[in-house]
Amino acid sequence: MLYHRLLTLASFVLLLCVITSIQTAASPTASAAAQVNPPPDTLRRTTPRGTVLGFLKAARNGDYDAATQYLNTQRRGKAAADLARELFLIMDRRLPARLNELSHRPEGSLAFRARPDQELVGTISTEAGNIDLLLERVGRKEAGRLGLFSAHTLKSVPDLYAEMDIESSGSLLPGFLTRTRIARIPLVHWLAILVGLPVFHLVRVLLNRLLRPLVGRWRRTLRRNSDLPDPKVLPTPLRVLLLVGTIRWVLAKAAMPLMARQVWSTVASILAIAACVWVFLALTNWTERYMRRRLLRKDLAGRVSILRLTRWGANLLAVLVALLAGLYYFGVNPNATLAGLGVGGIAVALAAQKTLENVIGGASIIFDGAVRVGDLLKVGETLGTVEDVGLRSTRLRTFDRTVFTVPNGQIANVNLENLSLRDSFWFHHIFSLRYETTAAQMRSVLQGIAGLLENYPLVKHFPTPVRFLRLGAYSLDVEIFAHLAVRDLGHFLDLQGQLLLETMEVIEAAGARLAIPEQTAYLAVSTGSDRSSLEAQFDPSGPHGSKQGRDAA
Repeated sequence: MLYHRLLTLASFVLLLCVITSIQTAASPTASAAAQVNPPPDTLRRTTPRGTVLGFLKAARNGDYDAATQYLNTQRRGKAAADLARELFLIMDRRLPARLNELSHRPEGSLAFRARPDQELVGTISTEAGNIDLLLERVGRKEAGRLGLFSAHTLKSVPDLYAEMDIESSGSLLPGFLTRTRIARIPLVHWLAILVGLPVFHLVRVLLNRLLRPLVGRWRRTLRRNSDLPDPKVLPTPLRVLLLVGTIRWVLAKAAMPLMARQVWSTVASILAIAACVWVFLALTNWTERYMRRRLLRKDLAGRVSILRLTRWGANLLAVLVALLAGLYYFGVNPNATLAGLGVGGIAVALAAQKTLENVIGGASIIFDGAVRVGDLLKVGETLGTVEDVGLRSTRLRTFDRTVFTVPNGQIANVNLENLSLRDSFWFHHIFSLRYETTAAQMRSVLQGIAGLLENYPLVKHFPTPVRFLRLGAYSLDVEIFAHLAVRDLGHFLDLQGQLLLETMEVIEAAGARLAIPEQTAYLAVSTGSDRSSLEAQFDPSGPHGSKQGRDAA
């Protein structure tokens, strides 16, 4: 909705500017204002646009003597004035309304590479074929090189004027509608806005009321749903395009003056650009809603943020292209604008380097599918459940019920362990039996545990899932190496506890016992002379009995 409001406001401002500026376009002050120093020629014939608009202004005001200053002709006096009048009538009635395409540079548009001194004003269709109205640069001692209507073009003026039926090709509008001006705008334009637009709106409302029931009935029949409401047949962009078509049709049928046709042709072009952008924005909005529903059904909620970013980027690009197209339509070179945008983009990229890094990292994470909402993720030493995957950061809910936020730029550069994507859990345990366990008991334990694992369908084991691992320092170690084909951690813990209990039962049934860390001290008893010497040492009545021996005894 924000895009629509901005687009509507910009279109309204452009329309007002066009209607007020093009009426004064016959005086090429807009082109001259862009120049720092005034041109040496007072008639502003140094540019193709200045020549054409200056000629039209002088001729429209009835000053044909001044209009002859724009012609490269040898005629003088009344003959030159008549030639200027005929050329003006031909241009006013039959020249296409493309004055905005005229170049405002002294060298012109250089449309003819082989004839750089000539500039095309427009092409007029006749029974004998198309005739080009050309300007040519002619040297003048007092003002330098000036753009004038070429001598070749002026030779075709009498034939074009004779072919043109002035009465039949005259304007269908009363003269006072074009001559009367309010705020320098012809009365016909005020009537078109204040009367024509309400009438068009009324026709649109009536057409919408007639078509809505028919389209609604067809829609309910097609989808076999009687509860569907009647759709909007003519949305706003389509109404604008319909208005553009109406303006174009009126311009083609009504013999309006050149400046009036130029005004309404420009208005129609601006409305067409705005309507096309509006339609594009509506399509991106519909596409986003459709793709969001599909992503949510597929449990890909993380990509919704990327979808929103893509939509905003596409909409901004469409608005930018529309602005550049409008500038190009009015003869403004968009290269400087693009260069400024490029420099500004570099500055923004440097200022928001970390933010862009996180956004790009988030996009790569989402499109790779490495992290999804609800996954059990281990980032470094932190373990938690993913609650949200945004463009800048990813939020984890740890087992302590705290929220751990990690910038996406950091996630993209570290090793991630997604515990939710594993297809099974590792069931790996080493238990110890006492050294008193016999070989028969050990074989019974190994066979019993192997049979136990084979009876569980969720246990994936290797050919030898149970091994007599080693003779430890204090125990006999047995290893169980298998996988449990479950995805949920809670299910795995329950199944693991049940298997361990049954393993204990197998060990008890075999008569073996689990070892605990313990040490056994063995006392060695001496025999012979060593024993007699030891007894005499501790005999208090013996001849060699010492005081320490008696005390010890």
